[in-house]
Amino acid sequence: MMTMIKRRFVPIIGGSLLLGLLASCTTQPALRKTYTFFPPAPDEPHVQFLTSFSSDAELGRTRSFADFVTGEPPAGGLVKPYGLALHAGKIFVCDTVGSMIEVFDLKKHRASYFAPPGEGRLRVPINLAIDTDGTRYVADTGRSQVVIYDNHGTYLSAIGKKGEMKPADVAVSTNRIYVGDMLNHVVRVYRKTDQQLLFTIPRTNSAATNAGKLYSPANLALDQNGRLLVSDVGGFAVQVYDLDGKYLRTLGQQGLGAGMFARPKGVAVDHAGRAYVADAATQVIQIFDAEGRLLLYFGQPGASTRGQLVLPASVKVDYDHVGYFQQYVAPGYQCEYLILVTSQFGPDKVSIYGFLKPPAKP
Repeated sequence: MMTMIKRRFVPIIGGSLLLGLLASCTTQPALRKTYTFFPPAPDEPHVQFLTSFSSDAELGRTRSFADFVTGEPPAGGLVKPYGLALHAGKIFVCDTVGSMIEVFDLKKHRASYFAPPGEGRLRVPINLAIDTDGTRYVADTGRSQVVIYDNHGTYLSAIGKKGEMKPADVAVSTNRIYVGDMLNHVVRVYRKTDQQLLFTIPRTNSAATNAGKLYSPANLALDQNGRLLVSDVGGFAVQVYDLDGKYLRTLGQQGLGAGMFARPKGVAVDHAGRAYVADAATQVIQIFDAEGRLLLYFGQPGASTRGQLVLPASVKVDYDHVGYFQQYVAPGYQCEYLILVTSQFGPDKVSIYGFLKPPAKP
């Protein structure tokens, strides 16, 4: 199956952000580090694989992240991660098998596990969002709810009743909560203050014309320009709306080639409006510009370099924690922001890439 995918996922070359071969590296002279860039030389690199980890024990093996995280993880570390979020020097990773959220604290150099008891107990945490004040919103498919905790992890409340919805992801704006509902094929929009349902997306007038129709809304992302991006695994595309649910455009279509999707999952947006979409079938991250044009893709398994992905699930863009990973950036480059991706299987459950600024000219 993967052989067929690899043959059909043909690279496209052109533009300032060059579509290159999916996985390669630039090998430095002997006794020097080897760096993995996308696209590979001789094209100008734009993304660099920085490091990856699955557990504290494996961090030592990879010689990549051990300086930051120490502790006593459960046997095997992360079992089957899906969603992740970053906040205040911590990486939060949902473990759908372990029924917990693993928290990697970059400031205190240790890992801990968020598995609240009682009314706030997690069953199948699949995705999460963390508000600016630290409030945690966890989409739990096992509970059929979005479970809400304060910044200390204290249970506050839950949205949804058993059998009412199947929450796959959650995103928060200043005054609203957006929930991808796989059961009803919509995004449910709640008022943040009292958690009352306001409306669903697509809106009724859009659904009548099939514009922006959703089949299986798996992952959500909000950008700085007032757009909501929804990866629709059943529709083989990413649908784009404004925050009131007006349909704007569609990214991609069904297929195994560049700019197409077979199983779109995680989605994220950077400050320039570029969209990052994980495809669990072709096992790459595709990057689109703000107008929906494909720029670059990276991460395909099967190559001999680091930075490969195995069933990628979630992707996040982060500007606030670059300093923790600057030491992994190739000499002469600066990392503008991080791209974090979870893999549900394989040796590297969380992979961290850097979007590079070009080297300073002498």
